[in-house]
Parts: sequence; structure tokens; C-alpha cells
Amino acid sequence: MQVSFIIPHKGRTEMLAQTVASIWQQDFAGDQFEVIVVTQNQDLDNGLLTAGDGRTAKLVFQTPDKTISASRNLGVRHAKGDYLAFLDADVELSSNWIKAMLAELNSAPDRVLVSAMQQCNDSAPPLEKIRTALSNADVDCNLRFLPGRNLLLARETFFAAGQFPEHLITCEDYYFTDQVHKHGKLFYSSAATYIHLGEDKILGEMYKKEIWRGQSNIQSIKGRNIPFSEIPSFIVPVWIAFFALMAVVSLLFISVNAAVGCIAAALLPIVIYAFRLYKLPSNTVSYWQILKFYLVYFPARIVGTFGGVIKAVELKQQ
Repeated sequence: MQVSFIIPHKGRTEMLAQTVASIWQQDFAGDQFEVIVVTQNQDLDNGLLTAGDGRTAKLVFQTPDKTISASRNLGVRHAKGDYLAFLDADVELSSNWIKAMLAELNSAPDRVLVSAMQQCNDSAPPLEKIRTALSNADVDCNLRFLPGRNLLLARETFFAAGQFPEHLITCEDYYFTDQVHKHGKLFYSSAATYIHLGEDKILGEMYKKEIWRGQSNIQSIKGRNIPFSEIPSFIVPVWIAFFALMAVVSLLFISVNAAVGCIAAALLPIVIYAFRLYKLPSNTVSYWQILKFYLVYFPARIVGTFGGVIKAVELKQQ
């Protein structure tokens, strides 16, 4: 067995079915890969995950209290493949994904992890296009981190990196791929693609998700080195929160001019981030749409990050 696909799952089944269907349609020998779905849905129907030729996914049931990392690690314990492919339960792979990713992984001796490039339809809403452009800011190059939506690595690399961190609710992919990075290079490739079926499509939906995604931001720092390029992602939310608070204080106790200055300071990094994304070659969305995105994104990240810190402190005190 060459490749074991491991898919942690909870909740929606329609996108999971599409994900598994795209695996069955791979241009690769059917007896050379397997699909393992680690689900927290106790009533998941395996019939939804069966190929037309009768091949079916292996279902592994996980308790609802476990993290996504725990589900991925559990899936590995049931896997037979020499290579491990980790997918989210809402991605649709191009038919050449296995062939292309295996070729990319083995094309350089120091390469230890690969991921395919995100794409979206021309009819996708602006928010989905923005998310896709962000994912593709750097393509066909080595990166420090890779998101966990589609990853391929050798089994021995997985264990050498210490497996996925089960203590983190979110940001586990950043932590894990950073550990993998200690063993070699991570490559983001355009040789194959995927569509993120569950990508954010409206700002209100994104706001709620970003609060959830941000809750392990600070906890994910522990145990890994922070590259210089990642520092702004921690400083900017604090900067915005500080100057937004100072704007309120200035308006109440100092002067309107001071409040305006603080608001301008709070907005400055948002304007810069929006302009940087607008100038990316992969971007097809207007500056105004991007600015709206960041005006929602950063407040949500601030709420999620500080909420996660409070929750972590409360857990330590218990």
C-alpha cells in the first residue's frame, strides 16, 4: 500500500462525500491507496463513501471530545500506507493529485512535505476568491508552514515530527508543519490542485469561524521557533486592539483629534495588508472587497485570540 488518505470528520456529510469521491477518481492504481475517515458522527453511513467499483472507505469512530489532531493521529494507527495524505473533509482533489504529489515529494532529497495549490471557480464570490489568492501568495516554492487541508508526507517523517499536537484545538497544522520543517523542506505546488468546498463565502460566516480559528494562536507558539515573517501576525491584532481602545478613551477623556489619530493608527495595518493582497498577481478582487475582508478578519482574530487566552488561564486555574 503506497498512500493512506486520512480524513478527520465531524458534522456535514455532503462535502465529505465529495471529498472521498474525488479520491476514488484519482488517476492511480486503486489497490495502491486507501481512505480512512475518522468521524465523530456516530451514525455516518458508509454507503456515502463507496466508489462505483465497490471500494469503500474505512470508518474509524472518534469520541466527540477529541481534537482534530487526535483524529488524525488515530487515523494513522489504522493506516497501512508508506505515505500519509491528510485531507480536510471539505476538499475536492484534482484527478492527478496522488501522482503529482508523490512526484513532487520525491523530486528533491531534502523535501519532506508537499501540498497542492488551491483553486476556485470564476463564479466564486469575492470572499472565496480572496481566500484563494491568500493561499496562493507564494506557489511552487518552499514555505515554512502549510495548512492542513491537503498534505502528503512519508510515514517515518510523520513520526519523526512527533505527530499532530492533540492539545491544540486550532492552529495544529501550523504547529505540526513547523515540526516537520525541522526535518526538511515544505513545498507548495501547482502540479495538482484542490477546491476548498467549505471555503468562507460571506463575511458574517467568516467572522464566526475566525473567532474559532484564533483561539489557539498564542498556545501554538509554545514549543516552536517563531520566524520573523510570522511576527506581524501576532503584533497586528494587539496593535489594532490597543489603538481602538485608546480611540474610545481619547474620545471620552482627551479630545476628538486624539481619537481620530488613534483610529487612523488602528486602521493603518489593515490598509497595508489590503494593499499587499490587492497587488498579488493571483488576486482578481477589488481593493474595496479586500478592505472589507480585513475589517472583519482582524476584529474576529482579536476576539478569538484573547478569548483563547482567557480560556487557557481558566483551565489552568481549575
